[in-house]
Amino acid sequence: MKLQRYYVAGIAMTAAFALTACGSDNAEEPTAGAASAAAGNCAAGQLTAQGSSAQKNAMDEWIKTYQGQCADAKIGYEGTGSGAGIQAFIAGTADFAGSDSALKPEEQPQADAKCPGGQALNLPMVTGPIAVVYNVEGVKDLNLSSATIAKIFAGTVKTWNDPAIAAENSGATLPSTAIATVHRSDESGTTDNFTKYLSKTAEADWTFSNAKAWKAPGGTGAKGSDGIAQAVKSTAGSISYVELSFAENSDLSKAKIKNGAGEYTELTGESAGKTIEGAKVKGTGDDLALDIDYSTTTAGAYPIVLVTYEIACSKGSAKAAAIKGFLTYTSSTGGQSALAELGYAPLPESVRSKVEASVAKIS
Repeated sequence: MKLQRYYVAGIAMTAAFALTACGSDNAEEPTAGAASAAAGNCAAGQLTAQGSSAQKNAMDEWIKTYQGQCADAKIGYEGTGSGAGIQAFIAGTADFAGSDSALKPEEQPQADAKCPGGQALNLPMVTGPIAVVYNVEGVKDLNLSSATIAKIFAGTVKTWNDPAIAAENSGATLPSTAIATVHRSDESGTTDNFTKYLSKTAEADWTFSNAKAWKAPGGTGAKGSDGIAQAVKSTAGSISYVELSFAENSDLSKAKIKNGAGEYTELTGESAGKTIEGAKVKGTGDDLALDIDYSTTTAGAYPIVLVTYEIACSKGSAKAAAIKGFLTYTSSTGGQSALAELGYAPLPESVRSKVEASVAKIS
């Protein structure tokens, strides 16, 4: 299985990281390490959570293992999208939320209000590179720069044999097929990260800034990461963006993306890790929000990556013990190793240990 290689890639990422401060139910049985990590952190209680669909496959695996070892724990997670997850947390209908973007300045005080005596923390938990996926007959290897991607999704490049695409794919036979762009219909941290990449690296061609909600005109919307994958797989001439795990699970073609060093780079755990290597912690104290350099000039770096956060109270939640127990497991080495077969890259130790320390203070 193609995902097998991500175990090695994850280890490579762990060695390379040096920070300066998005389901399937066909997973194999949990390893002994993952199971023992879950059993060692059992906490009774029922938790309701929702948000990022990018981390849905990871959550399904974690919940399966944790509940299998912790009989008194009941956890539900819905992949409703990052925006919906944050709003549910703020409304008090989610005990914690998953989000592919850290809380925005206007969201932070609203989220903090749900944490008497504490604050809402951004806790990195899943690293999920974003693939630019396409379905074009006869095109197996596609090179794209951020400028060309921006033009495609802005609607100014309309056919697959457009000169902008042809210039980056010398020798390729590109059809005159109309390009069918697909974007997330729901508010999504994946959209926020993808459009942030475009706004920072292709400013002249992408004038829609970044947001969880899709702002550019045209195209077709699909709900959730699984909806994106299904839409691209079933639509000839289509192109979209989706987390690597969903691209791999649906066997979608992935474009090589031009990085700041001028290289067209294939998406692998190792190439994504080279971009995350330059990330900085912009949060303070136990908040671990990250700042990613999408214009990285590191050789061999794949530039479109996201980190999925768990949004949880540092203090004040009535379900603090249950939240702490579960997130202690997910941030443990055993919990992270369980992601290796799912198309995610385990958190590097330099980040994982910080997350684990923040979780340990939840009360």
